[in-house]
Amino acid sequence: MTKTMFLPLLLLLLSAAAASTSVSTECTVSTMDDYPVPVRREVYGDGRIFDISHRYTMDMPSWERKDGLGRFLWLPASMKNGSLANNSLMKLPTHSGTHVDAPGHMIDRYFDAGFDVDTLDLEVLNGPALLVDVPRDSNITAKVMESLKIPKGVRRVLFRTLNTDSYVGFTTDGARWLVKNTDIKLVGVDFLSVACEDHLVSAHLEFFESREIILVEGLKLDDVPTGIYNVHCLPLRLPGAEGSPIRCILIK
Repeated sequence: MTKTMFLPLLLLLLSAAAASTSVSTECTVSTMDDYPVPVRREVYGDGRIFDISHRYTMDMPSWERKDGLGRFLWLPASMKNGSLANNSLMKLPTHSGTHVDAPGHMIDRYFDAGFDVDTLDLEVLNGPALLVDVPRDSNITAKVMESLKIPKGVRRVLFRTLNTDSYVGFTTDGARWLVKNTDIKLVGVDFLSVACEDHLVSAHLEFFESREIILVEGLKLDDVPTGIYNVHCLPLRLPGAEGSPIRCILIK
């Protein structure tokens, strides 16, 4: 082998060795970091990905208790007590935190027929979505819906309301206007219920009757700019359940 052939080969071998060392180093846990601290975030990818799901806590709002959700997580199997691994037990209502409603939630014949969260259309729950601000002094009435001027063809809309301060939502006529005058199939709101208190059942029934509209409730929409995103919502596969916790993200 000549000298001119040897040098390029040597450089190639050295580059391969360096790349191998670099990969190995990245995959090794530093022995100096004895107490790593996890980072909990709402925004990822330099502001491109927003987690719009609420973190579950004992004091978060709940339908069942006025003082919050309460304890929902236990650790019956703990490595500190000799178990091979840590294994948690979770118990909470299906309509806690960020969650999705199935038609059987408030229409009993749909519940009996099996229209549960396992039958919801994932194509509706994932795709282009519009995040809009609702006027802060009003429930979502037919008049408010008309004023938002949501274009035909928009299928997924997330409504940011005054729910950081008080409880507002859709009225019956607002829900009916959406069903009859828009192409919206995914309705997302930032409180535990899509409907305002005085129209709790009747507004839900307007949405559920056709079985075409999916309701996602309890979204975390504060500090997310209005606009067009790709939304991704994935409920648990729970046959027989009329609701399910759900993880939702927005991607610019």
